[in-house]
Amino acid sequence: MTRPQRHLSALLAALLAAAPAVQAQEQPQAPLNSDAVHHTAISNAAVRQGSATAEQRLGERVVFRSMDEPRTELVGYLFRPEGPTPESGAPAVVLLHGRGGVYSSLADGVYEARNLTLRLKFWAAYWTDRGYYALVVDSFGPRGYPTGFAAGTYSSRPPEINEVTIRPLDAYGALRFLRSLEGVADDRIGLMGFSNGASTVLSALADDKPGDMRRIGFRAGLALYPGCGLQGRFRREYKTYAPVEVFMGTADQEVSPESCRTLVDRAQAAGASVNLTRYPDAAHGFDDPSRSRQAVAANAAATEDLRGRVDRFFEVQLAPR
Repeated sequence: MTRPQRHLSALLAALLAAAPAVQAQEQPQAPLNSDAVHHTAISNAAVRQGSATAEQRLGERVVFRSMDEPRTELVGYLFRPEGPTPESGAPAVVLLHGRGGVYSSLADGVYEARNLTLRLKFWAAYWTDRGYYALVVDSFGPRGYPTGFAAGTYSSRPPEINEVTIRPLDAYGALRFLRSLEGVADDRIGLMGFSNGASTVLSALADDKPGDMRRIGFRAGLALYPGCGLQGRFRREYKTYAPVEVFMGTADQEVSPESCRTLVDRAQAAGASVNLTRYPDAAHGFDDPSRSRQAVAANAAATEDLRGRVDRFFEVQLAPR
């Protein structure tokens, strides 16, 4: 076991000791056909309206500690659900950015909520409109890389932002933070990531952690166009402790759809609830709500289908037990 793995084991063991008493049980599976595109009732007009809503809504800046070894102080943006919160608490979603970080390329050095990427603004609004808390986690800015990294720089990126060994610890720090908030149903928290952040989802939900993670961990995960090599860590076996849905386009120019097919096949062979949906001719980052990205027919069709699927998935997986 490597040093980061030992550290993760120790910290998650501590999380287990402090976890609320939650009864573990099998979760019902949402029926998803992994390779066919089924259109939902969301119209292009609704997509544009959702984007406008996302642009206008700002999250509350919060700080919390990663569970990494130096206990890095992270920045997050907390979006609260629209409407009254149930007495039993509302579910929550942790959102993990991709290689470009949480801020728009137009931020011009102003790193605050109003300059989050359009994608993150959209998804934060999407979930809060449905009664969820949403927490956008900035893994890069607090470590000195607020503008993220360009495509093709993977081999030269610093180890302190590694998506297999470090960023999962950020996700668990976010989980711990959300559980401390009044109004959050602490046993109904999901994880959603994009690109590099989606690889973090796959690593964070891997069934290689101590304790009963079905009780103290995330309830489910969504991984949008991840890199699935995961540095060879799960070459022999990959299994998750919670259901995970993976989404990507067949025309992805940054990561390998076939690598993800191999990883998902490995997970399914191990008995894990992991599924892959592949969208014909959709590109990397196909869900970006910008006009230029959605002007491509394959991206727009994939985005429309995706939004309905993830809604149904979390509705089932994050339901009260």
